[in-house]
Amino acid sequence: MGAHCLPRLVPGGPRAGTLLPSRGRRGGGAFPVKGAEVAANWWAHFPCAKRKSGGSEILPPVTNLSVSVENLCTIIWTWNSPEGVRPNCSLWYYSYFGNHQDKKITLDSRRLEEVPLNEDICLHVISQCGTNESEKTLKGEKKCISPPEGDPRSAVTELRCIWFNLTTMKCSWLPGNTTGPNTTYLLYYWHKYLETPLQCENSYREGHRVGCSFNLTDSRLEHSSIQIMVKDNVGKIRPSFSVIALNSHVVPAHPDIIQLSLKKNNLLVEWKKPGDFMCECLSSQFEVNSSHISSPTIYTVEETKCQNPEKISQFEISASLDTSTTVRIRVRTNKYCYEDSNLWSEWSEMGTIDQKTSSTFYITIVLIIPVLVAGAVIVLLLYLKRLKIIIFPPIPDPGKIFKEMFGDQNDDTLHWKKYDIYDKQTKEETDSVVLIENPKRASQ
Repeated sequence: MGAHCLPRLVPGGPRAGTLLPSRGRRGGGAFPVKGAEVAANWWAHFPCAKRKSGGSEILPPVTNLSVSVENLCTIIWTWNSPEGVRPNCSLWYYSYFGNHQDKKITLDSRRLEEVPLNEDICLHVISQCGTNESEKTLKGEKKCISPPEGDPRSAVTELRCIWFNLTTMKCSWLPGNTTGPNTTYLLYYWHKYLETPLQCENSYREGHRVGCSFNLTDSRLEHSSIQIMVKDNVGKIRPSFSVIALNSHVVPAHPDIIQLSLKKNNLLVEWKKPGDFMCECLSSQFEVNSSHISSPTIYTVEETKCQNPEKISQFEISASLDTSTTVRIRVRTNKYCYEDSNLWSEWSEMGTIDQKTSSTFYITIVLIIPVLVAGAVIVLLLYLKRLKIIIFPPIPDPGKIFKEMFGDQNDDTLHWKKYDIYDKQTKEETDSVVLIENPKRASQ
């Protein structure tokens, strides 16, 4: 402990009149203790005094513990070392939140955390000579930071963000309980490759949810986080914060089915992955529907493998396909490249393959076709005359048409005209042969 460190408290605490040995006092001896209050003040009189905790020395508290906020959700605590630390002490700092959560033991006299500032956040810091964890009964110095002012009921709720296809960040939320329907919301975001927070410009509404999307294409962010803050444009609602771990909020676009084919009585599905994902980073799911099955069959592949440089994947389904079959696919990121999540893409468009034609079907067709042809020939022979009339219709007779138009009246009229003409002809002929003889000329 050093030559200048005098008394050491015994377990259970001193009582009045107790003599405590001092290893540092020349010639040994002991100090009389008149009361427990005297022993409690020894830490102030002897700053290099220490206690043991699991083999680590617990020192006086740190000094000048302060907290500040950078960007949107970057909270920084800083402090100075305790006073009177002996030179040969390996000084470490044990810090934690709340009930010894997120414990850290470090040499640095600062702690930086990305924390959404939606509630009070308090950090405890204890200085010690050694790396063992301090006793839980020791609280150390504490410094808290509070969220921005405002009614908590006015803050937006259910703030959710997804990184769509590694190209677009989409965030949406529900309005607060005390906000009006015409509130204009602003979303700001920041990540470690930005100097200052940026504002999202592409706002939208989907039913009761309000949202905003922005481009996010930097591949370096796959294993980073992004800080989000949502507030209104006039400062009436309380800001809401979120820290999004990007590798656990990735949603791919839907894949595309290239071809469905039959291979050795099995179904072969060829499809293309979405975006710039590596094949082994995606898990895929196939939904197969057959006309003779009431419910679809689901096949899941945990790790996708690409078969060629174009990154076309194949999946063969071991099933008998005697009927018409439809297939669709969806994908999600897997544990090999991202935090394993259940954020599936949309389903692909439905792919269909016609039913498999068996040899029995071909034999039936071969037998039926000749019978049908023979039957058709017989029918044609029986109705050839009628067919000839249909193909070469007869030329209509104008007389018959005229007769049909005038009927019996026309016949009577023609009959009358016939006799009238006959009588005239007879009279003319008779007049032409009758001779009238003149008597005077006869007498001469």
